[in-house]
Amino acid sequence: MKIIGINASPKREKSQTRRLVLAALEGARSKGADITFIDLCDLEIKYCTACGNCYAKGECIHDDDYPELLEKLLDADGIVLGSPNYIDSVTAQLKTLFDRMADSIHCQHFTGKYGCAVSTAGGSNAEGVAAYMNQTLLHLGATTVGAVGLNFLGNPDAIVPAEKKAKDLGRKLAEAIKTNWKDPAQSKIQGERREYFRKLVAFNKDLWVHEYDHWKMMDAK
Repeated sequence: MKIIGINASPKREKSQTRRLVLAALEGARSKGADITFIDLCDLEIKYCTACGNCYAKGECIHDDDYPELLEKLLDADGIVLGSPNYIDSVTAQLKTLFDRMADSIHCQHFTGKYGCAVSTAGGSNAEGVAAYMNQTLLHLGATTVGAVGLNFLGNPDAIVPAEKKAKDLGRKLAEAIKTNWKDPAQSKIQGERREYFRKLVAFNKDLWVHEYDHWKMMDAK
């Protein structure tokens, strides 16, 4: 059981979000998971240019760290995403990563994987940012098990109980992977999304050759 955690805060080792990601990974490790931690801001991830090359050929025009990171994500059973609240959304670094994953969304590459999210905010809406990260995982095909959103509101000690919640969340993530847990509401959405993208790719089959071949292979299984 492999679980990868990604901290998207530019503060790296000084990040409070990092502490929550590490706590979630520690919780998962206590349940037997093989864990990997990545500071996203240590990597070079270039902007998507909407060229469509990944749709057509399964390759990106950029030479950067994205292919290696994607390989690690695809190799994982579970994913922990962490970002502070930057103007009611994730950091630019994480949004850049998400935008590069359009091919993975079209192909539903994260089907069968599990995920969760953690977020921090000085004032408010950490919960909303965590929900957005979980929604992105769901769009990729994964099943999410929950989130921790911490609004400090001037109380630096609030990180302590939040770390405990994050550890519990990591344990829940590991248990979901072990038991192949299903959520009927998410399963319904996943089924609808798979059908939508299958039809979308089929409609563009002459241009999106790589993705069309992917869905033909999936349908043959």
